[in-house]
Amino acid sequence: MADISRPSTSPGASPLFLREDEIRRGVELLYFGYTRLTNAIDQELAKQGLGRAHHRALYFIARQPDLTVGELLRLLAITKQSLGRVLKELHDRGLVVTKTGALDRRQKLLRLTDAGAALEAELFAQLRARLSAAYVTAGQESVTGFWHVLEGLVPESDRQMVFDLRKDKD
Repeated sequence: MADISRPSTSPGASPLFLREDEIRRGVELLYFGYTRLTNAIDQELAKQGLGRAHHRALYFIARQPDLTVGELLRLLAITKQSLGRVLKELHDRGLVVTKTGALDRRQKLLRLTDAGAALEAELFAQLRARLSAAYVTAGQESVTGFWHVLEGLVPESDRQMVFDLRKDKD
């Protein structure tokens, strides 16, 4: 099979990768990469009168239907008040519905409506296209290394929560 990856425009990491210049380069690449990735969906969100917080809520509710409000709070690491505003807007627009928990009637379980699922899928398709192109450019070993670095940024106390999101748990 032909090598479909392209050479990077960035030089490889220095053997002195823990020096300040190298760390700053990593911070810059994370910042610019994330900004450009999310810019891909900002226009569609703006058309809907929504922002990135709304997108993050849609994304995680899509990943875990019947997610509780408490679980979503933990995933997003935002205040209850902020999440309340986001969920109210999503509910008012017919993108999210809540139902009462079967075992605990105080629980609010979150689920996307058909319109919410369609919007989330459209946004994800744009993210997937951009990230897939970057993955192809970098190659499998680099993607694995990138995942290891990102996992290293997640505090130990949150790693199980992140692992639980994987549909294909090993």
